[in-house]
Amino acid sequence: MPGHGGRPGRSAYDHGVEEDIRRIGIMGGTFDPIHHGHLVAASEVADRFGLDEVVFVPTGQPWQKADEPVSPAEDRYLMTVIATASNPRFQVSRVDIDRTGPTYTVDTLRDLQAEYGPKVQLFFITGADALQRILSWKDLDEIFELAHFIGVTRPGFPLTDKHLPADTVSLIQVPAMSISSTDCRARVARGEPVWYLVPDGVVQYIAKRSLYQR
Repeated sequence: MPGHGGRPGRSAYDHGVEEDIRRIGIMGGTFDPIHHGHLVAASEVADRFGLDEVVFVPTGQPWQKADEPVSPAEDRYLMTVIATASNPRFQVSRVDIDRTGPTYTVDTLRDLQAEYGPKVQLFFITGADALQRILSWKDLDEIFELAHFIGVTRPGFPLTDKHLPADTVSLIQVPAMSISSTDCRARVARGEPVWYLVPDGVVQYIAKRSLYQR
């Protein structure tokens, strides 16, 4: 299956499209907080798949976390802006946090496809754990038509794709994904440092806003 090893190159998923088609990575997530694992994964995928840019999309109201406490969307958006500011290949979109109601991936892809126009190929980047739940996502058939999905490994979730369509899903290993937002929040709540787990500016933002305090 493409994406398991080596460099796919720009033509791996072109399917005969024109050379001026832009290849855009979409990295959706709660980003509560964003950490170096997210950034390394985005950079690695951008390199392996020849992406022109990666757009980070903080979720507005994540439907799969409806019963979990989540920091305000504006805080998560600003932390993502701070974390990605130094990389010209990275952008941040408000498309999900400005939309009312629960955040569904299909709505994210529809809106970004409309924003970027027809001459774009979308690559949705997500954790392998989330990808294993993809069969329960809303409007699944349309999702696979809108984007190629790239699952990056996270600890405790082995690479497996036997139930996923090989032509629209790739899996890659990114060691830095061993960092988790859950662990970062727990460390802050315990008064432990998160330096070098999250970007410096995000550490300072968390302290300024007193996020994740018990």
